[in-house]
Amino acid sequence: MRAGPSQDDVRRQNLGALLRHVHVHGATTRAELTTTLGLNRSTIGALTADLSAVGLVSEGAPKETGRAGRPSLVVRPESARVYAYAYSVEVDRLRAARIGLGGAVLDRRDLDRPRGLLAAEAAPLLAGAVKEMQQAVPSDAICVGAGVAVCGMVRREDGLVRLGPTTGWVDEPIGTALGAELGLDVPITVGNVADMAAFAEHARGVAAGCDNVIYLYGDVGVGAGIIAGGRRLTGHGGYGGEVGHMKVVRDGTPCECGARGCWETEIGEHGLLRAAGRSDARGRDALLAVFDAADRGDARAQTAVRQAGDWLGFGVANLVNVFNPEMVIFGGTMRDLYLAAAAQIRSRLNSNALGACLEHVRLRTPQLGGDAPLIGAAELAFERLLADPLDVG
Repeated sequence: MRAGPSQDDVRRQNLGALLRHVHVHGATTRAELTTTLGLNRSTIGALTADLSAVGLVSEGAPKETGRAGRPSLVVRPESARVYAYAYSVEVDRLRAARIGLGGAVLDRRDLDRPRGLLAAEAAPLLAGAVKEMQQAVPSDAICVGAGVAVCGMVRREDGLVRLGPTTGWVDEPIGTALGAELGLDVPITVGNVADMAAFAEHARGVAAGCDNVIYLYGDVGVGAGIIAGGRRLTGHGGYGGEVGHMKVVRDGTPCECGARGCWETEIGEHGLLRAAGRSDARGRDALLAVFDAADRGDARAQTAVRQAGDWLGFGVANLVNVFNPEMVIFGGTMRDLYLAAAAQIRSRLNSNALGACLEHVRLRTPQLGGDAPLIGAAELAFERLLADPLDVG
């Protein structure tokens, strides 16, 4: 007969649940925590005292409530004291941020990234940004971890970037390289940029409260972060979500992955610029110029945008049929394409998706904007603390 959880196990689980609630939802009264977590007042009091003792939360009186009686104390995350570093390695830029418990962006640096820059070259740049930010960190602050969002296929077990066709990376150990540069005695976790963005929007963005979500992220290529049943769906090795490599055209345009006819060759940067007659251009600014030209009546730009929008709707319909999401979020350059070609996307989705799967699906843009991958990387870094708050420091 298996023994049940010990008192210490239950206490740690409750501490994690309380800290997670305050981390995601912000300042919360003890009375609200009692109701939400289903624990009695004395237990909530003991848990908040434990978390306060290790510097993870603080308690204080609320602002004037206008109600009679003694007000319930408010529990707040110690955002300025407890933080994680977050990094985002994108096709044309590198970003680093210090993000506090509770999701507050405390400091950040954005850098241009020349295409073709390898992990060993990117790591010193990111580490330099962190060293700049460290100058403003309070002496009693605690770094609990670091997270990296990368455009590419990331092996779950060790964070190795197995393949990043749009970044030119093959078997790049970005986490190891970054750890060596930083010299921080904290774990560094690595995840796919679309997966991290989905994680962030599900936790504290437009998809909060939705347990079945697809986040489509675009730049040169296209990937998806998938939330199914409230959990990240990343596959056996962590490589799930490479929807840009669905084959949609037999013997179609060559893709940077080595195959032909991938979805991203029709809706990614290269495909849209090629269709608009601007194959020599590149980058998000070049894409925005196509959308602007289409708005101003340029016939070729309009055709390119309509065509890309139709292909985007085609692929989204397939994903809706397979995963039956409540919400599809368009991030990165997919946001720009969605806003420019919403009519084509919706038309193709309506004609190709199964009616039952389409009934409740909502199409949205990210509430967290371009910061979603960074915030998701920080959320990944905070997971260890939220699982066992007494392991801090």
